[in-house]
Amino acid sequence: MSKSGARILIVDDEIEILRALQRSLSAHGYEVFTADTGEAALEGVIQHRPDLILLDLGLPGISGLDVCRKVREQSNLPIIVLSVKDTERDKVLALDLGADDYVSKPFGMDEVLARVRVALRHTAQIQSGTEPIFSAGPLKVDFAQRSVHVNDKDVKLTPTEYDLLKALIKNRGKIMTRQMLLTQVWGTGYGTEAHYLHVYVGQLRRKIEPDPTHPRFILTVSGVGYRFTSDD
Repeated sequence: MSKSGARILIVDDEIEILRALQRSLSAHGYEVFTADTGEAALEGVIQHRPDLILLDLGLPGISGLDVCRKVREQSNLPIIVLSVKDTERDKVLALDLGADDYVSKPFGMDEVLARVRVALRHTAQIQSGTEPIFSAGPLKVDFAQRSVHVNDKDVKLTPTEYDLLKALIKNRGKIMTRQMLLTQVWGTGYGTEAHYLHVYVGQLRRKIEPDPTHPRFILTVSGVGYRFTSDD
């Protein structure tokens, strides 16, 4: 999917934000639809079949969290949450419910456009199928062989380190909350053991990052979790 012509549903009850996002996204070639309530958002998903949703959490009627939950029950449609900075708990909950990313208000339009491009690119990669070999700079991962190389040198990972890396790469470009990663890698009984994740992320960085103190691949999202990026 190219960004040109992608259909985007903006959901926000602040008319100024709706108009600003609509103008900017339309100017960049997107087909834009808007909704100002949770009910209208759910109707818009059915009516317009968007490729991506920009979703405010503070909506009248059905909340943004409920919209996120209901949409995710039916599809893998990418959802980027628009959130004020003092609602970190809601942002984490939205990500755990299946949102792909969030942008804090007030936001810059360039940041929103970049997040939209990443989400659409990630969706396109999923739809086209996961390639058996992933490469980014010095890092190469062969999923069929369960092998990892950095600068063409074999890197020995423990089974848990490998599963963690695989989960991050599979969801590259997306923010993964600590609970999401703990559940995916360790299982449903480990949703609160954040110290496990911190230790293994540190070990993984030391093995795959060119400079573990300034990570290139595994980025920390403060107070939320981690994001794997293959962009320079």
